[in-house]
This record gives sequence, C-alpha cells and structure tokens, in this order.
Amino acid sequence: MKTVTASPDTDWTKLVCHLRIVPPDPGAIITVSQLSVYYRAVEALRNITCEILPGRLTGIIGPNGAGKSTLLKAMLGLVPATGGRVLYDGKPLMEQLDRVAYVPQRSQIDWTYPATVWDVVMMGRVRKTGWFRRFSSVSRRIAADALERVGMSQYGDRPIGQLSGGQQQRVFLARALAQEADIFCFDEPFVGIDQKTQAVIFDIFHDLAKEGKTVLVVNHDLGESISHFDDLILLNTELIAAGSREQVLSQENLYRAYGGHVVFFAPEAA
Repeated sequence: MKTVTASPDTDWTKLVCHLRIVPPDPGAIITVSQLSVYYRAVEALRNITCEILPGRLTGIIGPNGAGKSTLLKAMLGLVPATGGRVLYDGKPLMEQLDRVAYVPQRSQIDWTYPATVWDVVMMGRVRKTGWFRRFSSVSRRIAADALERVGMSQYGDRPIGQLSGGQQQRVFLARALAQEADIFCFDEPFVGIDQKTQAVIFDIFHDLAKEGKTVLVVNHDLGESISHFDDLILLNTELIAAGSREQVLSQENLYRAYGGHVVFFAPEAA
C-alpha cells in the first residue's frame, strides 16, 4: 500500500483523482469453459460455458436426459470430459477436490451397506484426519453438530438401511456438512423425500450460501422449489441460459429447453 503524505495546503480534489478504489473480493468463482462429454459416441454435453458464484444457491435444471447430472459429475471428474476445463479460484477444480462435498443421487447409494448413521457422518471427516487415524474429539464434535443441524441426533446408532428416504438424505447432508467444504454439490437431493425434509434441506442450503459457500444443486422440479434458487443453469445438452432465476426462466428459454412440454408454476408475489 502506498502512503500518501499531505500538507495543510494539499489540494485534496486533485489527490482523490489519483486514488484507485479496489472493490471487495467477491469470493472464489467456479468457471466452466467449453465443457463437453460423450457417452459411447453419444453427445451428452456440448461446449458448456458458465460461472458459478459463491454465496448463492445455484440450480442445474433441464428436461430428462439434458445432461444435468452429467455436468455436475464432469465438473468433479466423476465422468471423463472430452473437452473443456473447470477452474475454481483460477486453478483446476480437479486439483482441489478436498474442498468439495458431493452427495450423489439416492439411487446410486448402496443402502444395504452395514453402516450406522454415525458411521456415515464420520466418513465426512476422513479427508481431514486420514483413513488410518483415530478420529479426534474435534472431529466427533463436528459430526455431532452436523447431525443436530439436520435433526438426526437421536438416530446415530440406526443402520442407514432402516431409515426413510428423507432421513437418509438428511444423513448424507450431515456427512457433507462434516466435511467443512467450500463447495457443496448435490445431485437430485429432493427426489422421494417428504416436504418437511425438503424445507430443512433448503434452509441449510440458504445458510451455507450466506456463509459464502458455493452450493450447486441438480434439480428436475420446476414447481414451487424453483423459487429457492438465486441462480440457474438451464441445459438441454447445450447451455440454454445461465444467470439469475429471473433471467433464465423466460418463456423463450423454457421453450428452447423443453419445447411445448413444460408446465411452470411461478411463485406468487408476496
């Protein structure tokens, strides 16, 4: 920082003209550039370019087969991209996966695996402690706090296979919270869950965004839940639109993505 020394006779109007105002750091941005994916010669994503901002709840939407889950997985390296790149804070996201918490679709999880609720949540601490180290009291407290936050403290000893769909989703949200990540990615978290759990999850998503976290959610629903999102990425193999909810949900964009087969329930004004 340059020090400015002034005398009583300094002309401040001239001095101010030479001062540069530096805006506050908006936080680390995820930048997706020209991302493409092919499955067995079938094009799943074509040249997707967009930005995902911290401190905002971002939804990935589009019709069935549009590439919503594929985009999320390609960003995290779970499916190979045939082109493009993904940067976080100017560096490849693939080199910073320890900053990411990812919750897959419930249909992709083996619910017969012999693990308790507590076991699952403690898995979120493995990256912090390592596979072969005993969990510290700090890690146990963080896991306990995460369970309490999702309203599942009393189920710690329960096998995950004995839980309802909503309870299972809460447990995996608690595991994500226990990771203390900067980026939270969820693939269809609202499928097959009750309204109360959906409200709990959205409340936590909003809290994470307020904390400056990046929250990215694949969501197929164009009903009332869409009003919770700050920003949207609308896909149909290619990018249709990306930006604020109001910008993306235009009739033209929805028609381009869904054709004439969409019913969108816009929330009423308060």
